[in-house]
Amino acid sequence: MAIKHNVQISHNHFRKDWQRRVRVHFDQPGRKLRRRNARLSKAAAVAPRPVDKLRPVVRCPTIKYNRRVRAGRGFTITELKEAGIPRKLAPTIGISVDPRRQNLSVESLTANVARLKEYRSRLILFPRKLGKTKNGDSSKDELKAAAENYVKNMKSGLPIVHTDAGFSEVSELPEAIEGGAYRKLRDSRSDKKNQGAREKRAKDKADEAAAAKK
Repeated sequence: MAIKHNVQISHNHFRKDWQRRVRVHFDQPGRKLRRRNARLSKAAAVAPRPVDKLRPVVRCPTIKYNRRVRAGRGFTITELKEAGIPRKLAPTIGISVDPRRQNLSVESLTANVARLKEYRSRLILFPRKLGKTKNGDSSKDELKAAAENYVKNMKSGLPIVHTDAGFSEVSELPEAIEGGAYRKLRDSRSDKKNQGAREKRAKDKADEAAAAKK
């Protein structure tokens, strides 16, 4: 930039010691491991309760993304009323509530009501005080069966998963794919992309072999 007139010369700081101030992220693998261990310790501390609250299934806004579904902020008052769950009871049993959300379609209302009913049927409520059950708490037989199953699975070493739909005794996760799911997807994509070229190459090679025999 050319300097004109009798003005002050600007002080351009071209010799900043940036090497001493630059921030690197070499601790990213360690942070990832710490976060995972923290999640596992939290799940073990609150067991057999689920870690997260139950959330509704909603569709993303705008025409571009409305084909996708995701977890919403909370259930509407209408959905709770249809499922027969009081509004003030829902947060105490692990159900998130969003009074601002509205149901604009019968499909979403039906799906979320079914989600609430399934959660309520699988829910086991322990009494706050030992031996003093209140209305809505699980019966003694249900509590005894749940405790026995939990202890049995802990001793047998079966994987225990705490899902947002309640407590699951045995893991429902799919089995691991040999070689990894990422490698499987990449190979399938490559086979589909190069199928025509490979068929053409094989045909040309067969034609050359047939011509050589003649």
